[in-house]
Amino acid sequence: MTGVAIIGTGMTALGKFPDCSVKSLTEQAVNSALKDAGLDIRSVQAAWFSNSRQGLFEGQNGIRGQCALRPLGLGPVPVTNVENACASGSTALFNAVSHIAAGFCDIALVVGAEKMYFPEDRDMMFRAFLGGTDIHRLDEFDNKVSGWASDLVPTQFRDQSEVQRSFFMDSYAGQARLHMQAFGTTCRQLAAVAAKNHWHSTMNPLAQYQQDMSVEEVLSSRVISWPLTLPMCAPVSDGAAAMVICSEKMAKSLYPSSAIGIRGISLMTGLSRADSDFSQHIGRLAALDVYEKAAIGPEDIDVAEVHDATAYSEIQQIENLGLCPIGEGGAFSEAGHTRLGGNIPVNTSGGLISKGHPVGATGLMQLHELVTQLRQQAGNRQVEHARIGVAENGGGFYENEEATTVVTVLEKYSC
Repeated sequence: MTGVAIIGTGMTALGKFPDCSVKSLTEQAVNSALKDAGLDIRSVQAAWFSNSRQGLFEGQNGIRGQCALRPLGLGPVPVTNVENACASGSTALFNAVSHIAAGFCDIALVVGAEKMYFPEDRDMMFRAFLGGTDIHRLDEFDNKVSGWASDLVPTQFRDQSEVQRSFFMDSYAGQARLHMQAFGTTCRQLAAVAAKNHWHSTMNPLAQYQQDMSVEEVLSSRVISWPLTLPMCAPVSDGAAAMVICSEKMAKSLYPSSAIGIRGISLMTGLSRADSDFSQHIGRLAALDVYEKAAIGPEDIDVAEVHDATAYSEIQQIENLGLCPIGEGGAFSEAGHTRLGGNIPVNTSGGLISKGHPVGATGLMQLHELVTQLRQQAGNRQVEHARIGVAENGGGFYENEEATTVVTVLEKYSC
Protein backbone atom coordinates (compact mmCIF):
# COMPACT_ATOMS: atom_id res chain seq x y z
CA MET A 1 0.00 0.00 0.00
CA THR A 2 1.06 3.61 -0.53
CA GLY A 3 -0.10 4.56 2.94
CA VAL A 4 -2.55 7.05 1.40
CA ALA A 5 -6.33 6.94 0.98
CA ILE A 6 -9.12 8.87 -0.73
CA ILE A 7 -11.62 10.30 1.77
CA GLY A 8 -13.54 12.72 -0.42
CA THR A 9 -14.41 12.86 -4.11
CA GLY A 10 -16.55 15.04 -6.32
CA MET A 11 -17.05 15.95 -9.96
CA THR A 12 -19.23 18.13 -12.12
CA ALA A 13 -21.53 17.02 -14.88
CA LEU A 14 -19.73 16.87 -18.23
CA GLY A 15 -20.73 18.63 -21.42
CA LYS A 16 -20.25 21.80 -23.41
CA PHE A 17 -20.79 24.74 -21.07
CA PRO A 18 -20.01 28.09 -22.76
CA ASP A 19 -21.12 30.05 -19.70
CA CYS A 20 -18.94 28.13 -17.21
CA SER A 21 -15.35 29.05 -16.38
CA VAL A 22 -12.40 27.08 -15.06
CA LYS A 23 -13.00 28.81 -11.74
CA SER A 24 -16.71 27.97 -11.55
CA LEU A 25 -16.13 24.34 -12.52
CA THR A 26 -13.35 24.10 -9.94
CA GLU A 27 -15.60 25.51 -7.23
CA GLN A 28 -18.30 22.91 -7.94
CA ALA A 29 -15.90 19.97 -7.83
CA VAL A 30 -13.94 21.14 -4.77
CA ASN A 31 -17.05 21.89 -2.74
CA SER A 32 -18.44 18.47 -3.61
CA ALA A 33 -15.23 16.66 -2.60
CA LEU A 34 -14.90 18.57 0.66
CA LYS A 35 -18.53 17.88 1.51
CA ASP A 36 -17.99 14.19 0.81
CA ALA A 37 -15.04 14.23 3.23
CA GLY A 38 -16.91 16.27 5.82
CA LEU A 39 -14.17 18.94 5.82
CA ASP A 40 -13.80 22.60 4.94
CA ILE A 41 -11.02 24.00 2.84
CA ARG A 42 -9.08 25.19 5.89
CA SER A 43 -8.28 21.53 6.62
CA VAL A 44 -6.28 21.22 3.38
CA GLN A 45 -2.51 21.36 3.90
CA ALA A 46 -1.38 21.19 0.25
CA ALA A 47 -3.03 21.23 -3.16
CA TRP A 48 -2.31 20.15 -6.74
CA PHE A 49 -4.16 21.66 -9.70
CA SER A 50 -4.20 20.15 -13.20
CA ASN A 51 -5.24 21.91 -16.40
CA SER A 52 -4.00 21.94 -20.00
CA ARG A 53 -6.01 24.53 -21.95
CA GLN A 54 -6.46 27.70 -19.89
CA GLY A 55 -3.09 29.15 -20.81
CA LEU A 56 -3.78 28.75 -24.52
CA PHE A 57 -7.36 30.00 -24.62
CA GLU A 58 -7.43 32.54 -21.80
CA GLY A 59 -3.78 33.47 -21.32
CA GLN A 60 -3.86 32.28 -17.70
CA ASN A 61 -0.37 30.84 -17.34
CA GLY A 62 1.79 29.87 -14.41
CA ILE A 63 -0.56 30.22 -11.46
CA ARG A 64 -3.81 28.66 -12.64
CA GLY A 65 -4.30 26.70 -9.41
CA GLN A 66 -3.69 29.68 -7.19
CA CYS A 67 -6.19 31.75 -9.19
CA ALA A 68 -8.86 29.02 -9.02
CA LEU A 69 -8.35 27.97 -5.39
CA ARG A 70 -7.52 31.18 -3.53
CA PRO A 71 -11.07 32.55 -4.03
CA LEU A 72 -12.36 29.39 -2.32
CA GLY A 73 -10.40 30.24 0.83
CA LEU A 74 -7.33 28.04 0.30
CA GLY A 75 -4.14 29.40 1.83
CA PRO A 76 -1.39 29.86 2.83
CA VAL A 77 -0.60 26.25 1.88
CA PRO A 78 1.56 25.16 -1.10
CA VAL A 79 -0.25 24.91 -4.44
CA THR A 80 1.41 23.06 -7.34
CA ASN A 81 0.27 23.36 -10.95
CA VAL A 82 0.48 20.21 -13.08
CA GLU A 83 0.26 19.81 -16.84
CA ASN A 84 0.87 16.37 -18.33
CA ALA A 85 -1.54 16.20 -21.27
CA CYS A 86 -4.53 13.89 -20.76
CA ALA A 87 -2.78 12.33 -17.74
CA SER A 88 -2.57 15.65 -15.88
CA GLY A 89 -5.13 14.76 -13.21
CA SER A 90 -3.66 11.38 -12.36
CA THR A 91 -0.16 12.87 -12.41
CA ALA A 92 -1.30 15.46 -9.88
CA LEU A 93 -2.59 12.63 -7.70
CA PHE A 94 0.72 10.77 -8.06
CA ASN A 95 2.54 13.83 -6.75
CA ALA A 96 0.09 14.38 -3.90
CA VAL A 97 0.34 10.74 -2.83
CA SER A 98 4.13 11.01 -2.83
CA HIS A 99 3.91 14.16 -0.70
CA ILE A 100 1.77 12.50 1.97
CA ALA A 101 3.76 9.25 1.87
CA ALA A 102 6.92 11.29 2.50
CA GLY A 103 5.32 12.78 5.60
CA PHE A 104 5.11 16.38 4.40
CA CYS A 105 1.38 16.69 5.17
CA ASP A 106 -1.63 14.66 6.25
CA ILE A 107 -4.45 16.07 4.08
CA ALA A 108 -4.14 17.15 0.44
CA LEU A 109 -6.51 18.37 -2.26
CA VAL A 110 -6.14 17.30 -5.90
CA VAL A 111 -8.13 19.11 -8.59
CA GLY A 112 -8.49 18.76 -12.35
CA ALA A 113 -10.48 21.34 -14.32
CA GLU A 114 -10.81 21.94 -18.04
CA LYS A 115 -12.59 24.26 -20.43
CA MET A 116 -12.25 22.83 -23.93
CA TYR A 117 -15.36 24.16 -25.67
CA PHE A 118 -14.90 27.57 -27.28
CA PRO A 119 -17.49 27.71 -30.08
CA GLU A 120 -16.20 31.08 -31.28
CA ASP A 121 -12.82 29.51 -32.10
CA ARG A 122 -13.38 25.96 -33.31
CA ASP A 123 -10.17 25.86 -35.32
CA MET A 124 -8.14 26.59 -32.18
CA MET A 125 -10.11 23.94 -30.27
CA PHE A 126 -8.65 21.31 -32.58
CA ARG A 127 -5.20 22.88 -33.05
CA ALA A 128 -4.81 22.82 -29.26
CA PHE A 129 -4.41 19.06 -29.39
CA LEU A 130 -1.13 19.41 -31.30
CA GLY A 131 0.54 20.52 -28.08
CA GLY A 132 0.12 16.94 -26.87
CA THR A 133 2.82 15.71 -29.24
CA ASP A 134 6.28 16.90 -30.30
CA ILE A 135 5.51 19.91 -32.47
CA HIS A 136 9.04 19.76 -33.92
CA ARG A 137 8.32 16.26 -35.23
CA LEU A 138 4.70 16.83 -36.19
CA ASP A 139 5.12 16.13 -39.91
CA GLU A 140 7.18 13.03 -39.12
CA PHE A 141 4.55 11.70 -36.73
CA ASP A 142 1.69 12.61 -39.07
CA ASN A 143 3.30 10.73 -41.97
CA LYS A 144 4.07 7.82 -39.68
CA VAL A 145 0.55 7.27 -38.36
CA SER A 146 -1.12 7.82 -41.73
CA GLY A 147 1.08 5.10 -43.19
CA TRP A 148 0.28 2.43 -40.60
CA ALA A 149 -1.52 -0.41 -42.42
CA SER A 150 -2.87 2.18 -44.85
CA ASP A 151 -3.72 -0.54 -47.37
CA LEU A 152 -6.61 -1.52 -45.09
CA VAL A 153 -8.33 1.84 -45.56
CA PRO A 154 -11.25 1.66 -48.05
CA THR A 155 -10.78 3.92 -51.06
CA GLN A 156 -13.63 6.26 -50.14
CA PHE A 157 -12.04 7.08 -46.76
CA ARG A 158 -8.44 7.70 -47.87
CA ASP A 159 -8.97 11.44 -48.25
CA GLN A 160 -10.41 12.77 -44.97
CA SER A 161 -8.99 16.28 -45.35
CA GLU A 162 -12.44 17.86 -45.01
CA VAL A 163 -13.20 16.15 -41.69
CA GLN A 164 -12.40 18.37 -38.70
CA ARG A 165 -10.70 16.29 -36.01
CA SER A 166 -7.72 16.26 -33.70
CA PHE A 167 -4.38 14.73 -34.63
CA PHE A 168 -5.01 12.14 -31.92
CA MET A 169 -7.88 10.57 -33.84
CA ASP A 170 -5.49 9.85 -36.71
CA SER A 171 -2.89 8.41 -34.35
CA TYR A 172 -5.44 6.11 -32.69
CA ALA A 173 -6.85 5.12 -36.08
CA GLY A 174 -3.36 4.15 -37.23
CA GLN A 175 -2.76 2.14 -34.07
CA ALA A 176 -6.11 0.41 -34.59
CA ARG A 177 -5.14 -0.58 -38.11
CA LEU A 178 -1.85 -2.04 -36.87
CA HIS A 179 -3.83 -4.10 -34.37
CA MET A 180 -6.26 -5.21 -37.08
CA GLN A 181 -3.35 -6.20 -39.31
CA ALA A 182 -1.56 -8.12 -36.55
CA PHE A 183 -4.48 -9.82 -34.79
CA GLY A 184 -7.53 -9.65 -37.05
CA THR A 185 -9.37 -7.13 -34.91
CA THR A 186 -12.54 -5.99 -36.71
CA CYS A 187 -14.58 -2.82 -37.11
CA ARG A 188 -17.49 -4.62 -35.48
CA GLN A 189 -15.39 -5.31 -32.39
CA LEU A 190 -14.51 -1.61 -32.18
CA ALA A 191 -18.19 -0.79 -32.48
CA ALA A 192 -19.03 -3.27 -29.72
CA VAL A 193 -16.75 -1.35 -27.34
CA ALA A 194 -18.36 1.97 -28.25
CA ALA A 195 -21.91 0.61 -27.99
CA LYS A 196 -21.14 -0.87 -24.58
CA ASN A 197 -19.81 2.42 -23.26
CA HIS A 198 -22.76 4.39 -24.62
CA TRP A 199 -25.05 1.92 -22.82
CA HIS A 200 -23.11 2.26 -19.57
CA SER A 201 -23.41 6.05 -19.75
CA THR A 202 -27.22 5.87 -19.78
CA MET A 203 -26.86 4.93 -16.10
CA ASN A 204 -24.48 7.79 -15.26
CA PRO A 205 -26.33 11.08 -14.62
CA LEU A 206 -23.07 13.07 -14.94
CA ALA A 207 -22.18 11.73 -18.40
CA GLN A 208 -22.02 14.05 -21.40
CA TYR A 209 -23.97 11.57 -23.54
CA GLN A 210 -26.72 9.40 -22.10
CA GLN A 211 -28.17 7.80 -25.22
CA ASP A 212 -27.87 4.08 -25.91
CA MET A 213 -26.45 3.05 -29.27
CA SER A 214 -26.42 -0.28 -31.05
CA VAL A 215 -23.40 -1.78 -32.77
CA GLU A 216 -25.07 -1.13 -36.12
CA GLU A 217 -25.68 2.54 -35.27
CA VAL A 218 -22.04 2.97 -34.31
CA LEU A 219 -20.85 1.32 -37.54
CA SER A 220 -23.13 3.39 -39.75
CA SER A 221 -22.12 6.73 -38.23
CA ARG A 222 -19.84 9.28 -39.89
CA VAL A 223 -16.22 8.17 -40.30
CA ILE A 224 -13.72 10.43 -38.50
CA SER A 225 -10.50 8.58 -39.35
CA TRP A 226 -10.89 5.03 -40.61
CA PRO A 227 -11.73 2.70 -38.93
CA LEU A 228 -13.07 5.09 -36.28
CA THR A 229 -16.59 6.51 -36.53
CA LEU A 230 -17.85 9.44 -34.50
CA PRO A 231 -19.38 7.40 -31.63
CA MET A 232 -16.04 5.59 -31.26
CA CYS A 233 -14.28 8.89 -30.42
CA ALA A 234 -14.25 10.95 -27.22
CA PRO A 235 -15.94 14.36 -27.51
CA VAL A 236 -14.75 17.84 -26.58
CA SER A 237 -15.80 18.33 -22.96
CA ASP A 238 -15.90 20.83 -20.11
CA GLY A 239 -15.80 19.65 -16.50
CA ALA A 240 -13.87 19.29 -13.26
CA ALA A 241 -13.13 16.73 -10.57
CA ALA A 242 -11.52 16.91 -7.13
CA MET A 243 -10.30 14.51 -4.48
CA VAL A 244 -9.33 14.86 -0.84
CA ILE A 245 -6.65 12.39 0.23
CA CYS A 246 -5.00 11.73 3.55
CA SER A 247 -2.70 9.34 5.36
CA GLU A 248 -3.96 5.80 5.68
CA LYS A 249 -3.74 5.96 9.47
CA MET A 250 -6.04 8.97 9.57
CA ALA A 251 -8.40 7.46 7.01
CA LYS A 252 -8.87 4.20 8.87
CA SER A 253 -9.40 6.09 12.12
CA LEU A 254 -11.85 8.74 10.93
CA TYR A 255 -13.36 7.24 7.75
CA PRO A 256 -13.51 3.47 8.34
CA SER A 257 -16.53 2.86 6.12
CA SER A 258 -15.92 5.32 3.26
CA ALA A 259 -12.15 5.60 2.80
CA ILE A 260 -10.69 3.96 -0.32
CA GLY A 261 -7.04 2.95 -0.17
CA ILE A 262 -4.62 3.81 -2.95
CA ARG A 263 -2.97 0.43 -3.11
CA GLY A 264 -0.55 1.37 -5.86
CA ILE A 265 0.16 4.11 -8.41
CA SER A 266 2.70 4.16 -11.24
CA LEU A 267 3.69 7.03 -13.54
CA MET A 268 5.60 6.00 -16.66
CA THR A 269 7.24 7.55 -19.69
CA GLY A 270 7.53 5.34 -22.77
CA LEU A 271 10.55 3.88 -24.48
CA SER A 272 11.34 3.56 -28.15
CA ARG A 273 10.00 0.30 -29.53
CA ALA A 274 8.97 -1.27 -32.81
CA ASP A 275 5.48 -0.20 -33.85
CA SER A 276 4.30 -3.81 -33.76
CA ASP A 277 5.89 -4.70 -30.40
CA PHE A 278 2.77 -4.50 -28.25
CA SER A 279 4.48 -6.28 -25.35
CA GLN A 280 6.55 -3.14 -24.64
CA HIS A 281 3.65 -0.69 -24.82
CA ILE A 282 3.84 2.03 -22.15
CA GLY A 283 0.47 0.98 -20.71
CA ARG A 284 1.67 -2.57 -20.22
CA LEU A 285 4.90 -1.42 -18.56
CA ALA A 286 2.98 0.82 -16.16
CA ALA A 287 0.51 -1.96 -15.36
CA LEU A 288 3.25 -4.47 -14.59
CA ASP A 289 4.97 -1.90 -12.38
CA VAL A 290 1.88 -1.05 -10.35
CA TYR A 291 0.87 -4.70 -9.96
CA GLU A 292 4.27 -5.42 -8.44
CA LYS A 293 3.96 -2.42 -6.10
CA ALA A 294 0.41 -3.37 -5.09
CA ALA A 295 1.20 -7.11 -4.81
CA ILE A 296 -1.77 -8.07 -7.00
CA GLY A 297 -2.38 -9.48 -10.45
CA PRO A 298 -5.01 -8.74 -13.10
CA GLU A 299 -7.07 -11.65 -11.78
CA ASP A 300 -7.68 -9.66 -8.58
CA ILE A 301 -9.37 -6.74 -10.34
CA ASP A 302 -13.14 -6.35 -10.12
CA VAL A 303 -13.72 -3.19 -12.17
CA ALA A 304 -11.60 -1.01 -14.47
CA GLU A 305 -11.65 2.47 -15.98
CA VAL A 306 -9.36 2.87 -18.98
CA HIS A 307 -8.44 5.77 -21.25
CA ASP A 308 -10.76 5.06 -24.17
CA ALA A 309 -10.12 8.26 -26.11
CA THR A 310 -11.29 5.96 -28.90
CA ALA A 311 -12.86 2.51 -28.92
CA TYR A 312 -9.54 1.07 -30.06
CA SER A 313 -7.82 2.51 -26.99
CA GLU A 314 -10.00 0.41 -24.70
CA ILE A 315 -9.07 -2.75 -26.57
CA GLN A 316 -5.38 -1.85 -26.30
CA GLN A 317 -5.55 -0.99 -22.61
CA ILE A 318 -7.45 -4.05 -21.40
CA GLU A 319 -4.69 -6.08 -23.05
CA ASN A 320 -2.04 -3.92 -21.39
CA LEU A 321 -3.71 -4.43 -18.01
CA GLY A 322 -3.68 -8.18 -18.53
CA LEU A 323 -7.46 -8.45 -18.40
CA CYS A 324 -7.15 -10.55 -21.56
CA PRO A 325 -4.18 -11.76 -23.65
CA ILE A 326 -2.45 -9.42 -26.10
CA GLY A 327 -4.27 -9.54 -29.42
CA GLU A 328 -7.56 -10.81 -27.96
CA GLY A 329 -9.03 -7.51 -26.73
CA GLY A 330 -11.40 -7.18 -29.67
CA ALA A 331 -12.89 -10.65 -29.36
CA PHE A 332 -12.95 -10.37 -25.56
CA SER A 333 -14.97 -7.15 -25.80
CA GLU A 334 -17.32 -8.41 -28.51
CA ALA A 335 -18.11 -11.46 -26.35
CA GLY A 336 -19.49 -9.13 -23.65
CA HIS A 337 -16.88 -9.79 -20.98
CA THR A 338 -16.34 -6.06 -20.33
CA ARG A 339 -20.03 -5.15 -20.01
CA LEU A 340 -21.82 -4.77 -16.71
CA GLY A 341 -22.54 -8.32 -15.64
CA GLY A 342 -19.50 -9.61 -17.57
CA ASN A 343 -16.25 -11.10 -16.31
CA ILE A 344 -14.56 -7.72 -15.75
CA PRO A 345 -16.70 -4.61 -16.31
CA VAL A 346 -14.72 -1.82 -17.97
CA ASN A 347 -15.68 1.86 -18.14
CA THR A 348 -18.89 1.57 -16.17
CA SER A 349 -18.94 5.38 -16.19
CA GLY A 350 -19.43 5.39 -19.95
CA GLY A 351 -15.73 5.97 -20.49
CA LEU A 352 -14.24 8.93 -22.27
CA ILE A 353 -16.25 8.05 -25.38
CA SER A 354 -19.61 8.75 -23.76
CA LYS A 355 -19.03 10.15 -20.26
CA GLY A 356 -16.71 12.82 -21.71
CA HIS A 357 -13.04 13.78 -21.79
CA PRO A 358 -12.14 17.15 -20.19
CA VAL A 359 -8.42 16.54 -20.57
CA GLY A 360 -6.98 17.94 -17.32
CA ALA A 361 -9.74 16.36 -15.23
CA THR A 362 -10.09 12.97 -16.94
CA GLY A 363 -7.75 10.94 -14.72
CA LEU A 364 -9.49 12.08 -11.53
CA MET A 365 -12.89 11.39 -13.06
CA GLN A 366 -11.87 7.80 -13.73
CA LEU A 367 -10.93 7.44 -10.07
CA HIS A 368 -14.17 9.11 -8.99
CA GLU A 369 -16.02 6.31 -10.76
CA LEU A 370 -13.89 3.65 -9.08
CA VAL A 371 -14.44 5.19 -5.64
CA THR A 372 -18.18 5.23 -6.33
CA GLN A 373 -18.04 1.56 -7.35
CA LEU A 374 -15.93 0.44 -4.40
CA ARG A 375 -18.25 2.26 -2.00
CA GLN A 376 -21.20 0.42 -3.60
CA GLN A 377 -22.84 3.73 -4.55
CA ALA A 378 -23.08 3.36 -8.34
CA GLY A 379 -26.80 2.58 -8.54
CA ASN A 380 -27.88 0.76 -11.69
CA ARG A 381 -24.32 0.52 -12.97
CA GLN A 382 -22.98 -1.04 -9.75
CA VAL A 383 -20.54 -3.93 -10.08
CA GLU A 384 -21.46 -6.48 -7.44
CA HIS A 385 -18.95 -7.07 -4.66
CA ALA A 386 -16.38 -4.72 -6.20
CA ARG A 387 -13.36 -4.47 -3.90
CA ILE A 388 -10.36 -3.69 -6.14
CA GLY A 389 -10.42 -1.29 -9.09
CA VAL A 390 -7.78 -0.18 -11.58
CA ALA A 391 -7.57 2.96 -13.71
CA GLU A 392 -5.31 3.55 -16.72
CA ASN A 393 -4.89 7.16 -17.81
CA GLY A 394 -2.68 7.99 -20.80
CA GLY A 395 -1.49 11.37 -22.00
CA GLY A 396 -0.09 12.79 -25.21
CA PHE A 397 1.46 10.95 -28.15
CA TYR A 398 5.10 10.20 -28.87
CA GLU A 399 6.33 8.06 -31.78
CA ASN A 400 3.83 5.19 -31.55
CA GLU A 401 1.99 5.41 -28.22
CA GLU A 402 1.06 7.66 -25.32
CA ALA A 403 3.82 9.96 -24.10
CA THR A 404 2.98 9.23 -20.47
CA THR A 405 0.70 6.87 -18.56
CA VAL A 406 -0.52 6.55 -14.98
CA VAL A 407 -2.02 3.31 -13.67
CA THR A 408 -3.66 3.38 -10.23
CA VAL A 409 -5.02 0.55 -8.08
CA LEU A 410 -7.70 1.35 -5.51
CA GLU A 411 -8.99 -0.97 -2.79
CA LYS A 412 -11.92 -0.87 -0.39
CA TYR A 413 -10.66 -1.29 3.14
CA SER A 414 -12.00 -4.34 5.00
CA CYS A 415 -14.18 -3.28 7.90
